[in-house]
Order: sequence, then C-alpha cells, then structure tokens
Amino acid sequence: MSKKKQFALAAALTGATAAVLTAGMFVRREVVKRRPFAIEEATISAMQRALKLGQITSTDLVQIYLDRIEHFDRKGPKLNAMLELNPDALHDAEACDVKRTVTPNVGPLFGIPVIVKDNLSTAGKMHTTAGSVALADYIAEEDAFVVKRLREAGAIILGKANLTEFANFMAENMPNGYSSLGGQVLNPYGASFDVGGSSSGPGAAIAANFAAAAVGTETSGSILSPASSNSLVGIKPTIGVVSRGGIIPIAHSQDTAGPMARTVRDAVLLLNAMTGVDEEDEETVWSRGDIPQDYSVFLKRGGLKGARIGIDRHYTASLSDEKVKIINRALETMKTRGAAVIDPVAIPSSDALENRQSCVMYQEFKWDLNRYLEQLPADVPVHSLQDVIAYNEAHADAALKYGQTVLEKSERTSGDLGEQRYLIDRADDIRLSRKEGIDAVMKNYHLDALIFANATGSDIAAKAGYPSITVPAGYTDAGEPVGITFTGMAFDEPKLIELAYSYEQATRNRKAPDLS
Repeated sequence: MSKKKQFALAAALTGATAAVLTAGMFVRREVVKRRPFAIEEATISAMQRALKLGQITSTDLVQIYLDRIEHFDRKGPKLNAMLELNPDALHDAEACDVKRTVTPNVGPLFGIPVIVKDNLSTAGKMHTTAGSVALADYIAEEDAFVVKRLREAGAIILGKANLTEFANFMAENMPNGYSSLGGQVLNPYGASFDVGGSSSGPGAAIAANFAAAAVGTETSGSILSPASSNSLVGIKPTIGVVSRGGIIPIAHSQDTAGPMARTVRDAVLLLNAMTGVDEEDEETVWSRGDIPQDYSVFLKRGGLKGARIGIDRHYTASLSDEKVKIINRALETMKTRGAAVIDPVAIPSSDALENRQSCVMYQEFKWDLNRYLEQLPADVPVHSLQDVIAYNEAHADAALKYGQTVLEKSERTSGDLGEQRYLIDRADDIRLSRKEGIDAVMKNYHLDALIFANATGSDIAAKAGYPSITVPAGYTDAGEPVGITFTGMAFDEPKLIELAYSYEQATRNRKAPDLS
C-alpha cells in the first residue's frame, strides 16, 4: 500500500464509532455523551486525569488528534507536518482503553498519543524514510530502541512527522522543513517564519496540538532550532542518555534523540520513557551510572534561586534588537527569581570553532549511513550513500529540487574513521568545545548553565556532546516565537531541568498559534 493510501486510510477513520479486535472478540465503541475535552494545550498530566476519571478515552484522544491533523495539516493552513499516520492508532488506543479497565494503575504515558520523526524506525505498517523518495517504500522490521521504550510505556504512536530531508544533511541551500517525499513544513505561527530544522515536522505538529508530545533528533541544533521556532520545550540530551539504535544516522559522535513538548514537565515525562541501556549503543552502556531513574524529581519551581547563569553576547550579535530585548527580559526574570546572571561571559574557543572546517560530520555520515543502509532488505533500492546519490540523480525531478551537495561532499570523503585528518578534527572538536569551550567558561565563572538565544549555541554543545533545554521566551510584535536555551556540561540534565522549569513556571510564555 502506498504512503498516500495509508495516510488516507488513517485519516478516514473518523466519526463517532471505532472498532477493534481485542482478545479475540469484536468490540465496538459506541457513542458516549461526555463533556468535550479541551485538547488544545492539554498537558499529559491533564489527559491522564481525564482518562482515569472516565471523562475521555484514549480512543477519543486519538480521534480528536486525527481530526485536527485532517483539518489543519491537510486542509486549512496546510502545515504539512505529518508524513504518515499510523493506521493502527485507533486499534492501539482501544486496546489501551480495555487494559485500563483491568489495570488502572498505569504509567504517565499510557494511552497517550505521541508522534515520532520519520528517521526513527517503526515496525509494522508505517514507513521509515528520512523524507527521501529513495526510501519511500521502506518498512523497518524492528522499532528503534526509543520507539520500543515508548510502546512499553503504553504510548500510542500516532504517526510519523515530516522533517528536513536526511535530517538537514543533504543540500546546503535546502530550507528548513523541506523533504522531497513530504514537501515543505510550515510554521503554525506564520508561514513566513522559519519552522526550524531538522525536526520541523515534530515542532510544527506539537505546536499545532496534533499530539501530546513528539520525539525529534539532533546532530547540531535539530531539536533546539524547531523547538525555539515553534514555541516549544525541546531537550537535547547528553550523548549516551538516549539510544540511537534504529535511527537513520548523521554522525554518531553527535547524534541523539530527544523530546519535544509544550511544557517542561511533558518533555521530562517523555525523556523518562526514552532513556535506558541499549546494548547495541555503547554510549548508553557507558552512561549507565549517570542517568537518574526519574528526571521529574528535578521539576522545582525554585530552581533558579541561587543559580549562576552566564551569557556570551557573541551569540546574540546576529539577532534583531527586538529579539535581544526578549532575551534581556528573560534574564531579568531569572534575576527576580534569585539567579545571579553573569553578563557577559566569554567562551574562549567560540571564534576558533566558527572559523574552522571540520570533516567529522561528513566522514561519520558516510560511515554511519552506509552501515545503516547495507542492512536494509534487497527490495529497497539503496544500500549505500553512493546508491542514494545515484537514485536521486535518476529521479531528479522528484528528488533534487535543492540538489544534494552535502551528500556529494560526504561521498567524496574516504569514510575512514581511522584517517589522520578525521582523528585530528575530532580531537580538535572535543578540545575546542569542551576543555577550551563550555568547560572553561563554566569553571572560570562558576556557572550552573549558559544561556543562548534560540539555537545559537547548539553547535558548540553538539560537538561537546553536552545537553541543552530550550523553552519559550516570548514573541516578536509580528508573532514570531523566540526561545531561550539552557546549556550545561555532560549529564547536567537535572540542573537544566530545574532551571528551565523554574523559568517556565515564572513566565508561562507559551501561547497556542492561531490556526483559523
């Protein structure tokens, strides 16, 4: 069945009645009159309360979200955030409803609809494509580790989100949110605003209330950028906190998945479900002792009190005066909540990092993608980066609207991770981003976190493998969202969660986009 037909099938499952084969019996959910549940901006905790009280069912939640997707993603403003819907979503929801009647004590994600970016493998009836026409018909045999964890937690995978093709590692002039398979994702706050990349589909979808939360991926800014652009909370974890198993890769030294949600609490609930040791991802094995069992204990309203936070004004130089004012207002709020804001601080290596050309991502992309593609079934038309380039050239009208210069540049490398230039560049990346970068400024000024506007500091944190959390900071007069990002050192997620939650609770800046 084609992707278009699958989408149409899932979207067609509307109306008051849904059927499912459960425990060998044909069970029909009849119309039940209830007070309408206000889905817009609803939190996961609010959904769980309504589910436990019987005010709504998981089947209702899925149907409401399917209807919103049909109304706003394919019609209305046509955000184009979704690549494919799960045709089993209503079936899965009804199974959750049945289980809830016999097992009322369930986890916080049980029966909650979530979306995953379409570079995470999903077994069953949905495709895994990275937005590429070359992978349009590929269906994975096994879920990505993160998807398995979500299913184990009882979450309902509502569908796969569009993205910047190959996680924005295909062409230098490709706009954020474009893929040859899915087209252009639009920002729900305004079509003229940057939607952010590469997790643009998850960003637009969660901002528009198409699901409770989403999983994005980041190599350098791909969670933080769309989260900031769509007035969301995005958590880019330390490398090793979340497994990369089953995710179409860019660069293993920087790749990670992470949650995207409308509140810090919701993002943390998703992060809790996503973590876990994956024997196939050695980074998670090495990180075993550094990951708390429950990140939600760090949701502290007073988290800013006594904290030391620094901002390097080098990273605000490219912003408009209006956006700088929004960041300054955020800093003032932090001061009123008891934080010491050191303004400015200086990251010693910032100029050196910006003025050098590292081959690391290009070399790793060739190596990692080839390892991923060579394992795909024989009926998939591509099994190497070279195959992808050739396929795109043969289908240029569909595949190459913006070219493939980044793919070609990566293919021209040796892909040899033992090559001297690669080893030198990787060592320099680590030295400049850690010892002479984030580590140095944090220790010199005795900081708990660094502050960046939007995703401006994502590159240095990505090279270091360090965590960041972005939260809504406000909007320009034109309505464009602005985010503020907290960055720390390895495994500083607990402190960053404290700071981000405290700031969020003090401001409650996020507001839903007007989709009318």
